[in-house]
Amino acid sequence: MTVSSEDELAALKRIGRIVADTLEAMGRAIEPGMTTRELDAIGRSVLEAAGARPAPETVYGFPGATCISVNEEIAHGIPGERRIAAGDLVNIDVSAQMNGYFSDTGASFPVPPVTRATERLCKDGRRALWAGLRQVGTGRPIAGIGRAVGAFAEKNGYTLVRNLASHGVGRALHEEPTEIATWPDASERRIMTEGLVLTVEPFLSLGADFAENRDDDPWTLYSRPRARTVQYEHTVVATRNGPLILTMAG
Repeated sequence: MTVSSEDELAALKRIGRIVADTLEAMGRAIEPGMTTRELDAIGRSVLEAAGARPAPETVYGFPGATCISVNEEIAHGIPGERRIAAGDLVNIDVSAQMNGYFSDTGASFPVPPVTRATERLCKDGRRALWAGLRQVGTGRPIAGIGRAVGAFAEKNGYTLVRNLASHGVGRALHEEPTEIATWPDASERRIMTEGLVLTVEPFLSLGADFAENRDDDPWTLYSRPRARTVQYEHTVVATRNGPLILTMAG
């Protein structure tokens, strides 16, 4: 989507704030002993109270309002009876739509007590996200996002999951430009136009470079090789002044 009016931007800001507030509420609610289904119910309640509809469920028939992935699961985890434990690493991805506009955000939450390596991974996951966000702007190369995130990962001894990409968003949950790499991609030639709406969502890992399904679950993605992995995500608009971040909680 390319923003073409103040009304469109206002609608994107509304749904962006809603998914950000939902993610924040879910992150605050995490505690050992609760199930991921219970955590998902909190997210559903916040979305519905704001008049939004969960996108994975309504668009793809996903069995939950939000995606909740724990430890070896790195994306698209199905909310269920798994109980969150102390020391876990929980990723929450929230996307929703309201009045025909979509927004998408996510973050990883360590459940204390966790190892120093996990604490550092979470801190650096946020830094990797910002390395990519700083490359967003009118007339700038899309490839700059992946180059910046890749340089950060290499400098700090991490790997990047290279088959989970950022994407366009706005009028649909996934739209053009598709497959925006958050790793260096020499074949990428696209340029960001004024008002382009997209996500930036690197998957930073302690050793994984691929995400894979298991035969018994068509949804949940696991790290390959198995390694702790974090994802942080914002929906942004490319502007002449850089990225306008839509998914900030308020």
